[in-house]
Amino acid sequence: MCIWKPCRETPPFGAWWWPEMWLALDASTYVGSVAVLDGANVVASGQVAMRGATEERLLPEVVRVVAVAGGWDCLTAVWVGGGPGSFTSLRIAASIAKGIATARNLPLWSGSSLALAASDPALGDGTFVIALDALRGEVYVQEFARRSGAPVAVGPWRRISADSAKSLDGEEGVRLVSLSEPNGRPHAAHLPGLLLGGLAARVDLASWEPEYGRLAEAQVVWEARHGRSLPAGPG
Repeated sequence: MCIWKPCRETPPFGAWWWPEMWLALDASTYVGSVAVLDGANVVASGQVAMRGATEERLLPEVVRVVAVAGGWDCLTAVWVGGGPGSFTSLRIAASIAKGIATARNLPLWSGSSLALAASDPALGDGTFVIALDALRGEVYVQEFARRSGAPVAVGPWRRISADSAKSLDGEEGVRLVSLSEPNGRPHAAHLPGLLLGGLAARVDLASWEPEYGRLAEAQVVWEARHGRSLPAGPG
């Protein structure tokens, strides 16, 4: 039984409509996050380590958070972070989101994990470059301008060296926000700001995949060993 009753007397952001009860999850970094939200209100949330664990932890946390929020029948949509970021973690989150959306017959939405990090209300307004770890001494970066709590992408994301990213800090009033900062990590609970900025969209459940940003380490090793690209799968 759904014990949580969404309050919808006034839409949170004017005429902008969204499904009432979101299950949101992101695993673009080595910390996965989960939240159930009633519009702009976080009903329940949590986070788990994605790296160095002996078992998969994200799905159990999803089950726990959904139970705290009132159960599966409360949900009306699923949102999942679309990367770029950790290849394995992104695939785990995408698989969980697709499985739940399929099983519950719910629409699947996605958006940039960099935009999710830029949606942290603790950042306030201003111009920021969000930086997420891309391994091998590189980072994924994207610039956002925040006004009234909503991030707007200034340009596309790119992968650059970590040293190059440091030089962006303070350039023309831009502040670099990295994973080392308390509010530098994407968290599913920050979904409202991303929606307010129009940085999420419904995706095709069958064909959608995350934007990984780079090849999986296993593929890099295989191609280096064989001296050619890994063959594409059927279809």
